[in-house]
Amino acid sequence: MDMVFNAEELAFRDEAREFLNTKLPKDIQNRVRLNPSYVPNTDTIAWQKLLHEQGWGAPNWPVEYGGTGWNAVQKYIYDAEYQAADCPRQSPFGISMVGPVICEFGTPEQKAQHLGPIISGQKMWCQGYSEPGSGSDLASLQTRAVRDGDEYVVNGSKIWTSHAHHADWIFCLVRTNSEVKKQEGISFLLMDMKTPGITVKPIISIDGDHYLNEVFFDDVRAPVSNRVGKENMGWTYAKFLLGHERTGIAGVGKSYRKVERLKQIAGVELDNGESMLSQNAFSSRLARAEVALQALEFTQMRILAQEKAGQPPGPESSTLKIGGTELEQSLNELMIEAIGYYAGPYPNDAPNPETNVPSIGPDHAVGLMQERLLRRAATIYGGSNEIQRGIIAKAVLEL
Repeated sequence: MDMVFNAEELAFRDEAREFLNTKLPKDIQNRVRLNPSYVPNTDTIAWQKLLHEQGWGAPNWPVEYGGTGWNAVQKYIYDAEYQAADCPRQSPFGISMVGPVICEFGTPEQKAQHLGPIISGQKMWCQGYSEPGSGSDLASLQTRAVRDGDEYVVNGSKIWTSHAHHADWIFCLVRTNSEVKKQEGISFLLMDMKTPGITVKPIISIDGDHYLNEVFFDDVRAPVSNRVGKENMGWTYAKFLLGHERTGIAGVGKSYRKVERLKQIAGVELDNGESMLSQNAFSSRLARAEVALQALEFTQMRILAQEKAGQPPGPESSTLKIGGTELEQSLNELMIEAIGYYAGPYPNDAPNPETNVPSIGPDHAVGLMQERLLRRAATIYGGSNEIQRGIIAKAVLEL
């Protein structure tokens, strides 16, 4: 989307561009460029610390807790520059998910304990939402937390828990009352991952890597003081969090960067002696994707303006989630089509920049199949797109 910026906004763009291009370590930048899906946890932490030193560690947080106070246009500019500089994605579970929940609903003690380590990169978080029998129907979750004096005793399990093997803390939805409507008996609980009784088991995903885990809770004791907000009100806080998560999942800036990369690849890859980019069938599909991306960007701008006015994300965040994830999958499919048979070989170690395994084919083919396979789940996590369509329909029909 072409936007006309005023002098102050142009100065901010230059400031953001200079910082990102000079302070992002080149080795981290090169790893992101080679394969954005493979970002070592050490890189994420190191970059978060640099952002925090700049005062940009959590742009969407309130200023009093370390946020930037940027307006909607500044956030738009920063996101575009962030993606263009090939910066690693910030760990979303602390910065984008539990952080805003603690800012909004946490006690002064919880804010003092957790917000500083989150924004500085000292503590990493994971999300305990989905269970083996509770995914899209999240409110049916069965992990129980039974009150015992000043503690809860937690039993159950969570699944598809990204980066639990790296996390210091987990925020969980737990059932504290089974006698009421399922959404009304849930609480929002914070737990230290080193607590006795917590076990993490890996899940190897379709791309051959280890991001996901199953987390088991066997008589885990968590202080009642670790509960965010009121008992049995966790569903309210979960919806607040999911609104922020779905807005972030849209990945408008990332998709613009992906379109740029796709054009570069399609411009050099040949089919019957002609570049893929010059072929009508391919270029028309790319053009449709760009139009969809611009529409998605307009929606994101409206949501950013609403947030600036103090309005929490509404059903519009579901629109962003649907459009962003389906667009990302379409772009990944075009990437695979552009590189042709070089998408076929899949040595698991090749996308890792630290390995000595040579890539098969051109460097721009490395990691594309891994990215495609990994992001097949994008239309499922954060609330499946089918569920999001139901949320939008209910909002429109006022059901």
